Amino acid sequence: MSEIAEIIDTLEGKIEKLITKVKGLEEKNQELHHQLKYAATNITNQTQAVATLKKDYETLKVTNSLLGSEDYKRDTKLKINSLIREIDYCIAQLSD
Repeated sequence: MSEIAEIIDTLEGKIEKLITKVKGLEEKNQELHHQLKYAATNITNQTQAVATLKKDYETLKVTNSLLGSEDYKRDTKLKINSLIREIDYCIAQLSD
């Protein structure tokens, strides 16, 4: 009978260790889920920031080209020609 009691005690000890280990793993899992959510939010914010900066860059580039900046003379000429074509198209549509 004492052998059975020893086996039961050993089994109970192992079960307690397993329960402790499971609780630790659950806590670690929760922590990792929080870190993942934070990282996903951070990535979303950075993606939006990059998109905004790209939009601002394009706006500044167009503004510089329209202002006749030395760096963007070719772009300025192309933009003016494009605007003239659009105006001609609108005039042609009004004439019809």
